[in-house]
Amino acid sequence: MALLELQSVIAGELAPWSMALESGECLLLNGPSGSGKSRMLRAIADLDLHQGQALLEGKPCSGFSPPQWRQQVGMLAAESAWWEEQVGAHFAGEVDKALLQALGFGPEVMSWQLARCSTGEKQRLALLRLLNNQPRVLLLDEPTASLDPVNVARVEQVIIDYMKTYQAAAIWVSHDPQQIQRVASRHVEIRQDELCEVAL
Repeated sequence: MALLELQSVIAGELAPWSMALESGECLLLNGPSGSGKSRMLRAIADLDLHQGQALLEGKPCSGFSPPQWRQQVGMLAAESAWWEEQVGAHFAGEVDKALLQALGFGPEVMSWQLARCSTGEKQRLALLRLLNNQPRVLLLDEPTASLDPVNVARVEQVIIDYMKTYQAAAIWVSHDPQQIQRVASRHVEIRQDELCEVAL
C-alpha cells in the first residue's frame, strides 16, 4: 500500500491527476511560474477547495479532522506565516536540539524576536516547525529558495535524514536542476496544465 495516494485531483487550472508516493520517496515538482505548483500542494494539504481524493496509508482525507490531516501531511509554504513576536511561541513542546543544530541554530533561537530574523532564518525555522510535528508526508514549496549554498546543503541533508528516519515521503517544488539531481527519486513537470513524468 502506498503511503500517499492521490486520485483524480483537480486544483486550479491543472487537468485531473493521480499518483502514489511510497515511504522514503522524494518527488520533485517543477514548472513555469503560475502553472499551479503551489495550488497542487495546497490541495493535497486540504487547504484549498479541490476535487478528487487523497489517502494516507489507505485512509481518506475525509477520515481525518483537518488538524490531524495537516499534522500528517504537512506543508512548508514558500512564505511561512508567523503570528507571535517570539520564535519559541510558534513551537509546541520540546524542540529536537540535534535538529536545531543541523539547521544552524542553537537553543537560544527560541528566545529570539521574529523581527530580528532574516528571510533565510525564517525559512529554516519554518522547516523546523514543520518537522517538529513529525509528518508522514512533506509538501515543500521551494524550501531552499532564500538560502545561501551552505544552508541549502544543511536543509537538503536535514530533509533527507528526516525522510530516512521516519520513512516519510516528500513532494518538493524546485527550479534548481542540480538540486533535482541531488534529492529526487522521481521528477514531475507541469506542462500545459498537465503533469508529465521526466526521466532523471
